[in-house]
Amino acid sequence: MPDGSSRGGPLVGLSTSSVYPESTAHAFAWAAELGYDAVEVMVGVDGLSQQTAAVRQLAEHHGVPVCAVHAPCLLFTQRVWGTDPWGKLERSAEMAHEVGADVVVVHPPFRWQKDYAAGFVDGIAALEASTGLAFAVENMYPWRARNRRGVEMYLPGWDPSEEPYAHTTVDLSHAAIAGSDPIAMCERLGDRLRHLHLTDGRGSAKDEHLVPGRGTTGAAELLRRLAARGFTGHVVLEINTRKATTREEREADLRESLDFARRHLGGP
Repeated sequence: MPDGSSRGGPLVGLSTSSVYPESTAHAFAWAAELGYDAVEVMVGVDGLSQQTAAVRQLAEHHGVPVCAVHAPCLLFTQRVWGTDPWGKLERSAEMAHEVGADVVVVHPPFRWQKDYAAGFVDGIAALEASTGLAFAVENMYPWRARNRRGVEMYLPGWDPSEEPYAHTTVDLSHAAIAGSDPIAMCERLGDRLRHLHLTDGRGSAKDEHLVPGRGTTGAAELLRRLAARGFTGHVVLEINTRKATTREEREADLRESLDFARRHLGGP
């Protein structure tokens, strides 16, 4: 999987979740049309996202590589690729190898997955050693209702900077919900930051996934700092375009997000 260093900055990708309720196929078409460097495949309820051969064919047809595979570890994907969480990660690694991705994005276990959580940190390290892939554990957030204190729903915790993971993902919308400064989190992680979900939030209890620059997370400053330190990981746009009622509205959000990333990373 090529990095972005040859084009003047980190690789800028598009998450297939950014075009929901459109399909994985639409995401590849959008990425090619707008000039994204790569695609992150969110393995979910869209049948195409679960089929390695279909994903590979989409990447080849549109000339857009896959930079990452997001394992099916959301609440609504608990039964995608079975119910064994380790089995899901192994299948994600198999897909990543087949499509040429070098990162698997994974969430920490839910607190009720006690057996999975007990061996999670060591298990992730073992998977990295056996597969040669980066399993980039993503920051999450306490669950809370409006104006109420959050409840820890993840084990060993929602903040990956507090655990010895070799590779991590920082999501700006998740940081906004948690009331956590993503710039400070990235500083704590240092070279362990492998993957960024570029989006935005305003600190509400809702996982907003705004177009970057429309929230309060300091997305522009974060990108400038990453560029200054020579970050060569993936910067993947993971935004919510569900409210787009026309093709033109969705295109405007996807184009604005890409322009924001390139502008603040200092790339062409």
